[in-house]
Amino acid sequence: MKTTDKHIVVEETFTTSIEKVWKAITNVIEMRLWFFDNIESFIPEVGFETQFLVQVEDRKYTHRWKIIEVVPNKKISYTWNYEEYPGDASVTFELFEKRDQVTLKLSLNVIEDFPSDIPEFTIESCQAGWNYFIKERLKGYLESNLS
Repeated sequence: MKTTDKHIVVEETFTTSIEKVWKAITNVIEMRLWFFDNIESFIPEVGFETQFLVQVEDRKYTHRWKIIEVVPNKKISYTWNYEEYPGDASVTFELFEKRDQVTLKLSLNVIEDFPSDIPEFTIESCQAGWNYFIKERLKGYLESNLS
């Protein structure tokens, strides 16, 4: 992923309340059920930082997040980088409510280039990963918890 790449944008609409979607993307217990099961902590407050390890084959990725913007039930943004590799990005989740539906718009903006020789850092891999998390995992999680 390079600063010159087109921004990644993934949108999905859910038939549930904005509060339920917000909780799913900001409550660490719920985030572990659809996002990363080993997120150690997460508090939706500007300045909060967390990190956790994800391993793919023989490569380690210590995810480091720092929250940079929070508008409750509307928007949360955080920087996203890795201890083991150069590169930096920001990820923004925005929520839009219309009648009984909520649209989530995820945007990823590369701030500093990531290495081009690592498969997980291609724009195609990143796009596929976000499609999986939002359109499959989060959608499935929210649909299975409609009570």
